[in-house]
Amino acid sequence: MVDISSVRLGIVGLGNIGHHHAERFVEQGANLVGGVDIAEGARASFRDEFGVPTYEDHHELYEQADAVAVTTPNKFHEQYVVDALEAGLDVLVEKPLSNTLTGAKRIAEAADVADGFCMVGFHTRFENPVEVINGYREEGRFGEMSHVEANYIRRRGVPGRGSWFTSREVAGGGALIDIGVHAVDLSLYMLGYPDVEEVSGITRSQFGGRNDYTFIQMWGEDQGPDGFNVDDSATAFIRCAGDRTISLEVAWAVNRPKKQEYVLRGTESGATFRPGEGVTVHESRASGAGHMVESEIETSGSDPHAAEQTYFLEHSARGRTPERNTVEQGLTVQRVLDAIYRSSESGEAVAVED
Repeated sequence: MVDISSVRLGIVGLGNIGHHHAERFVEQGANLVGGVDIAEGARASFRDEFGVPTYEDHHELYEQADAVAVTTPNKFHEQYVVDALEAGLDVLVEKPLSNTLTGAKRIAEAADVADGFCMVGFHTRFENPVEVINGYREEGRFGEMSHVEANYIRRRGVPGRGSWFTSREVAGGGALIDIGVHAVDLSLYMLGYPDVEEVSGITRSQFGGRNDYTFIQMWGEDQGPDGFNVDDSATAFIRCAGDRTISLEVAWAVNRPKKQEYVLRGTESGATFRPGEGVTVHESRASGAGHMVESEIETSGSDPHAAEQTYFLEHSARGRTPERNTVEQGLTVQRVLDAIYRSSESGEAVAVED
């Protein structure tokens, strides 16, 4: 057993996301030593809840920590992650790496020469059904993987207009950056992370800027359409090496039923994965008579956020660089997101930048 309490852990960004991270870390026995936020109210609330020091200057926290979880708005990832890596700390940064491809590249460059490591928060990978899919792929059960249909669609789910989620400058984009990042990463992960060659995509802003945007619930306070200047949906086709492909549908708001589903195609079998529900494996057999087989895979329940955090702390305690959720993979995802936006602007398919 690895003693994760040996890692002195700090939280950077003490809003709702930072609080949720801290709660899970503490539940697992992590040694939480402090937090950083520019807002005094957030610092005070964090101090009261967790009984640890808080700082306005992140360098003060970094002097006390071995590792940090960065949960700030996307625009600030670059500064906090690069400074942490240069200080020799291990970093778990929430997705995406940055609000821009330039920022993501700078993080990757810093990680390449750092004593510590950077791991990206793609928690869906740690769901047990995804572990099953990955195991089957590595065993060859799917045969040659060819395509993933990725759908992450909310019927009405625009975050609070006027929050950082709906600011292009701070977030870097809208639905594509917020939830599309998970769909892109998970699709590439299921395919074994092939090289991405070309992207054709369209982003749309059809609902968030409307005065009559109708919703039942909204995360955060709605400040109206003037606080919205990002995309609320995206459609893309991603071509990878070896003729492997991904079709992507992402939406915060759209006039159709919500869906979160990944459909994998292979030459020997395929699978459908619905987060929070499970996996169905699709196969054909010729035994006795030709027939089709639908196998429902049942796994034990799990908390993918907690599993991701444990993985991070165990590697930090051992002084080992993680093989999963690497900064290189995070940079690949950022390149795909950037290519989708560029393709939408140009109206043409574009190559993915190196």
